[in-house]
Amino acid sequence: MKPMSVLIVDDEPLARRRLARLVAALPDAEAIGEAGNVQDACRAVEVLSPDIILLDIQMPGGSGFDIIERMGGKGPAVVFVTAFDHFALRAFDVAAVDYVTKPIDPGRLQTAISRARARRAVKADEERIAELNETVLALRQALRKQEVQVADIWVKARGEFIRIGLDRVVRFQAERDYVRIHTESKSYLHHESLASLEGRLDPTEFLRLHRSSIVRRDCIVGLRQAPFAALIALLSDGSEIRVGRTFAKHVRPLSTER
Repeated sequence: MKPMSVLIVDDEPLARRRLARLVAALPDAEAIGEAGNVQDACRAVEVLSPDIILLDIQMPGGSGFDIIERMGGKGPAVVFVTAFDHFALRAFDVAAVDYVTKPIDPGRLQTAISRARARRAVKADEERIAELNETVLALRQALRKQEVQVADIWVKARGEFIRIGLDRVVRFQAERDYVRIHTESKSYLHHESLASLEGRLDPTEFLRLHRSSIVRRDCIVGLRQAPFAALIALLSDGSEIRVGRTFAKHVRPLSTER
């Protein structure tokens, strides 16, 4: 079992030496550094990344609670080691693993180190689970995106099924529970709602102009101002689509791209 790395923080050099000897006698811990004030302790935590910090409360430049506050809930497990017992409640309020009072009993210190190891193991498991959940979510989103977006649409016409590539489509027009698919030369009736179809289209290629119309972006060849600040989209097949007020904000920027 790998020893737990320990940072000793106490403003008294003699107290630090005693703690270092006690830690050296433990089978599952090793002291990797010391600090005597708040600033040095924060720097040591950042540089050394210890598993545990044995932390006094009263010291120059602040207190042990200031160190915990600067760590912002991250960093090592904290075991307070102090001569004052009246800070215990506050110590546990800031999620300290244990609170050991001086003079220090070696067995009591061992118990604190064991608790810190258990806390670190739980925290590591929680972090791994969180990372795994993020990975699974990202994969699901990627798979959903691949599944949702379509490259072709199959329509039934005169008793047979015809595949229409999206690169051939100029626009989709809602007709009740159906969608009229317009290409440059023909149109086909497809049994699907416009809202359902929109959810499967790549928004970088298709744009909703009206509650009943979706067009392929590169088929918009011009925009014309209509009365009452309305817009008319001119399409490559010669058709003209009135842009709904709700969708105008997505269409106006196209005029600056051309």
